[in-house]
Amino acid sequence: MAFPAGFGWAAATAAYQVEGGWDADGKGPCVWDIFTHQGGERVFKNQTGDVACGSYTLWEEDLKCIKQLGLTHYRFSLSWSRLLPDGTTGFINQKGIDYYNKIIDDLLKNGVTPIVTLYHFDLPQALEDQGGWLSEAIIESFDKYAQFCFSTFGDRVKQWITINEANVLSVMSYDLGMFPPGIPHFGTGGYQAAYNLIKAHARSWHSYDSLFRKEQKGMVSLSLFAVWLEPADPNSVSDQEAAKRAITFHLDLFAKPIFIDGDYPEVVKSQIASMSQKQGYPSSRLPEFTEEEKKMIKGTADFFAVQYYTTRLIKYQENKKGELGILQDVEIEFFPDPSWKNVDWIYVVPWGVRKLLKYIKDTYNNPVIYITENGFPQSDPAPLDDTQRWEYFRQTFQELFKAIQLDKVNLQVYCAWSLLDNFEWNQGYSSRFGLFHVDFEDPARPRVPYTSAKEYAKIIRNNGLEAHL
Repeated sequence: MAFPAGFGWAAATAAYQVEGGWDADGKGPCVWDIFTHQGGERVFKNQTGDVACGSYTLWEEDLKCIKQLGLTHYRFSLSWSRLLPDGTTGFINQKGIDYYNKIIDDLLKNGVTPIVTLYHFDLPQALEDQGGWLSEAIIESFDKYAQFCFSTFGDRVKQWITINEANVLSVMSYDLGMFPPGIPHFGTGGYQAAYNLIKAHARSWHSYDSLFRKEQKGMVSLSLFAVWLEPADPNSVSDQEAAKRAITFHLDLFAKPIFIDGDYPEVVKSQIASMSQKQGYPSSRLPEFTEEEKKMIKGTADFFAVQYYTTRLIKYQENKKGELGILQDVEIEFFPDPSWKNVDWIYVVPWGVRKLLKYIKDTYNNPVIYITENGFPQSDPAPLDDTQRWEYFRQTFQELFKAIQLDKVNLQVYCAWSLLDNFEWNQGYSSRFGLFHVDFEDPARPRVPYTSAKEYAKIIRNNGLEAHL
C-alpha cells in the first residue's frame, strides 16, 4: 500500500502551544497570554502556555524528534507578537527573526521542507485592543505582517498557510467567546470575523502573488477545519438537507468565496437573511461582499489545506423560537453515533476523512489537497505504549490510501497533529496529541517517543503501510 512517490509526511505544531518564552527577548503579549493569565477556569486548571514545551529554548530537541521520525515536511507557526511585538512593523524584534531563521535553516539542512503558518490563533494583544477580527482595520495589519514574513523568510519557505482554521477562530473567539477575547456575540460576531478573515487572507494572497511569487515561486493557502457530517437518519430528507446545509455553513462559507467565486454559498445567505428578518434585524447579520471584494477574494488559494479529526451525525432542528446563534441559523443539532469510540470531543471515524476528501475533490474542482492536521488525543496520564491510538492512525492511513487510489483525490501532504504533547487551548495539558510525550512537570521538558512515533517513522520509511495491513 505505497503512497504516490514524493508524498509528504509531516507533523505539525503551533507557536503558542509549544514555544513558551511568553515574554522572552522582547516578545509582545498575544491574546492567549492575557486570556490565560486572567484565570477564571476558562482553561483546564488555569494552565497557561507561558512555558509549554519550552521550544523557544529547546528547538534542538524538537529537531531531534523530527529527524527520528524521518519527516519530509514540518509545519509550524510564527508568533506574530514575537516578530512584531505590537502587531505592526513599527518595531521589529530581531531575536524573533533569528529564532525562526534557525528553525527554517536547520530544517532545510536536514532535508525537511517547512510549511509555515503566519497566524495560529495568537493575535497580538495590541491588535485585539483595537477590535481584533471584528474590526476591518485588521485586514491592513494582517497584510503588512504577511508581507513582512514573505520578505523575511520567503527566500526559503515555499509553502505558506496564512490563517489557521479561520472557521474555528471566527466562531470560538467572536461568536461563542470560548477563545480570547472571551466575549460572546451570539449570531453576529462569528460572521463579522469571517468577513474580515476572508478579506485579510485574500489581500495577503494578492500581496504574495504580485510582489513575491515570481522570485520566490511558493504557494499560499489558508487552512480550514472540517468535521465530516452525515444525516442522522439517511432516509429522512430533512436530515439529508440539514447535513448538506451544515457542511455548507461549516466549510463552504469560507472555501466557496476563496476557491470558487468570491461569495458565500446561497443557502448561507438565504438562511441568515430570513432568520435575521424574523428576529427584527434591518438587514442580514452576515455582512455582504461588494462586487469588487468578490473579484478580489475569488481564486486566492494555491492548494486546499484541511484539518480533519472527527465526524458527527446531523438532525434537522427547526429554529421555531427564532433564537440567535450559528447552530440556530443552520437549524441543526449534531451528535455522535453511540457506537463510536472517543477521547474527549474526538470520536474515531476514519472513514469520515475519505468522504471529506471526496467532497472537497468534487466541490472544488479536484484541487491539490494538504491535510495540515489530523490526530488522536490521549487523556493524561498517557501510556507510552499507545497501541490503541496507533490503530486509529493506521485505519486513517488506509482510508487516505483508498481516497488516493480509488477516488483519485489529489492528496499530496499529511501532517500529524502533533509532533509534541502541548497546550491544547481550553483543555490545557490534559489532552495529549503528541507523537512524543512531554513531561510538563520536569523543567527540562524531556521528549520521549510514544509507540505511535516509532510506527509513524516506519510508515514514512516505507512511504505507506506494509502490504499485509
